[in-house]
Amino acid sequence: MFEEILSGVEEMNVQLDNALRFHQTALNLRAQRQEVLAANIANADTPNYKARDFEFGKALGTAMQGGVPAVSLATTSPLHISASAPVTNPQVKYRSEEQASVDGNTVNMDTERAAFAENALQYEASLTFINGMFSTMQKAISSQ
Repeated sequence: MFEEILSGVEEMNVQLDNALRFHQTALNLRAQRQEVLAANIANADTPNYKARDFEFGKALGTAMQGGVPAVSLATTSPLHISASAPVTNPQVKYRSEEQASVDGNTVNMDTERAAFAENALQYEASLTFINGMFSTMQKAISSQ
């Protein structure tokens, strides 16, 4: 009886993990992209600084296909739930130069601000969706 319950709990954990993996990976990549874009903005006046970015969709696709390794959490008891998180390592590239600059800097503040705002909005949308999923699960559990 106990083994059946434990097996059911493990199966439920796998299903929950699969349901949230996409959003976890997307949030990690959005946070990394925000850091890259913030570095571009911070270095807007740095001579010879080259603006960088990565393709979010391509990085997410690679991560979801298992193209990145996972970091596993250590467990000290067989009753602990094993967990792992994908290590997102997007291929950051230099952004193409839109306007020539005398000092060699390729940061275009309009482009960076727009990308930063869009990425922040997408990050918030992912958080809202995850909160909705947890709220739905909580309502389903409490109604039993």
